[in-house]
Amino acid sequence: MTRLKKFFLFCSGVDETILQKCPSDENKYLGIGGTVFFTGVLAFFSSGYALYTVFDSYIFAVLFGLVWGLMIFNLDRYIVMSMKSYGKWWRDMMVAFPRLALAVLLAIVISKPLELKIFEKEINAELVQMEQEVFKAQEDGVKLRYVPQIEVQRNEIIKLKNEITEKTAARDALAIMALQEADGTGGSGKKNIGPIYRAKKAEADNAQKELENILATNLPLIQEKENNIANMEAAIQTDISSLERSAYGGMAARMDALSRLSEKSQAIYFASIFIMLLFMAIETAPIFVKLISYRSPYDYLLHEHEHVFEMANLEKTTLLTNEIKNKLKFDTETGTYLIKSKIAVQKEIIDHKLKEKMEELKRRPFDWEMETSA
Repeated sequence: MTRLKKFFLFCSGVDETILQKCPSDENKYLGIGGTVFFTGVLAFFSSGYALYTVFDSYIFAVLFGLVWGLMIFNLDRYIVMSMKSYGKWWRDMMVAFPRLALAVLLAIVISKPLELKIFEKEINAELVQMEQEVFKAQEDGVKLRYVPQIEVQRNEIIKLKNEITEKTAARDALAIMALQEADGTGGSGKKNIGPIYRAKKAEADNAQKELENILATNLPLIQEKENNIANMEAAIQTDISSLERSAYGGMAARMDALSRLSEKSQAIYFASIFIMLLFMAIETAPIFVKLISYRSPYDYLLHEHEHVFEMANLEKTTLLTNEIKNKLKFDTETGTYLIKSKIAVQKEIIDHKLKEKMEELKRRPFDWEMETSA
């Protein structure tokens, strides 16, 4: 039990040496540590399931889930450990706000894969429908490449058949008119085979010959075009059968399916929101606990400990700063005095040399006069 307690205290990021002086705060930090630990466990399962849907490998899922869970655990532990109570709500809120935003983001990341697992059966059913829609779209795309050509062939066949129908109708009409002229039921109304009948019979025979010519021309074309249509329809079936029908159930597809289910069903929509809110509450609970709690003895002792260190550091840095300032002042003033002294000495040397030079110049005219008189 002691080991478990120490572990949860480690998870909370508390300083055990300070906590030993205020045992009344122990339960508070045990609860915070437990929340941080189980958040990391949920992150492990969430990321493991997410990776399993991508790679279908238990080994990769467990390894990645373990790394992700430890990372979330360490991040949550740092967030809680770095929060300190200053006794002023506005300052505590300013400190907590970026941590709350990060905790909410982590909650959303952790909750989404677990939502996919919770609604797995409904998502699988929706994936079947989505898969059919994808395959239907692929088939429509294949058919779209051939449909215009098939329509052109069919329109030409209809045109050729219409020509045959028109010629057949014209031939039949002329043949009936010739027959009615022969039996007296039409035309001139006289039953005989006279010149009028022969003329109409000749027209009917010409129409028959034109029909035969049209049939000889159009029937092969119709057969050719029907063969082309049959070949294109066979090509459509071949292309459709060669389409790659891979498994449809990756992470993105499952999230899309969950989104579609949320749009179709209000129950799933609200359930998804409540699951996310639940994880947000779990993730932000340690922060809110520290935010709404009064300053406890641990907070005062921690502040005292840090203040002592801060003052000691301030004293040390102040002494070091003063020492450096004094040294700079000493070096500056002594350097200035040394330079002034050197300048004064140099001036005396220059003045002495100038004085000697002037005396030498004064003696030169006298020496020149002595040389001249000699």
